[in-house]
Amino acid sequence: MSFLGAHVCLSFVLVMTSFFQSIHPVPEDILESYLAHWQEYALPRKAIITRQGQTERWMYLVLEGIQKSYYLKEGKEHIMAFTYPPSASGIPESFFTQTPARYFLETITESRFLRISYARHQELMEAYRPIETLFRKGTELLLKGVLERHYELMAFTIEERFKSFVQRSPHLLNQVPHKDLASYLRIDPTNFSKLLGSVSL
Repeated sequence: MSFLGAHVCLSFVLVMTSFFQSIHPVPEDILESYLAHWQEYALPRKAIITRQGQTERWMYLVLEGIQKSYYLKEGKEHIMAFTYPPSASGIPESFFTQTPARYFLETITESRFLRISYARHQELMEAYRPIETLFRKGTELLLKGVLERHYELMAFTIEERFKSFVQRSPHLLNQVPHKDLASYLRIDPTNFSKLLGSVSL
């Protein structure tokens, strides 16, 4: 684990600016003030970011790498989600409610982030109404994505789930262990391998 410094370099600021402005327009001076409080952070592959039972103290923006969140039951991982650039990461319900996380967050590959603490984030939302609006809209998008995934798991066949995932995140097929992808899609690993070989991508 390494802390890379409190001052965010220009290229990272541009990434963050583009990411946040795509969610909700924020005046440039306010966004600049907000971004000044984010810190660079890096972890090696297979590093636990947040453990089940811990309270998420940080919100992350992924600059490099892939991460997974998962429940662990009887020694088996049940994958909830993957995060990769440019997207937010963390355990959102634990972060926003400051309650213990019910699952794990772990790096799959070497990863670099920008992050901000819960306390500082709250201070800045109280200071700047546009920042509060930005994260309200971000939370709405997160809820929309969770409900869409729930629908796919409930209503789609395994082939439909596989095709939808490939259309959405094709690059993960070569970067994430197939057992993790099968778990995320709720597909038996053997059936996942058959789909990988038979479905036209």
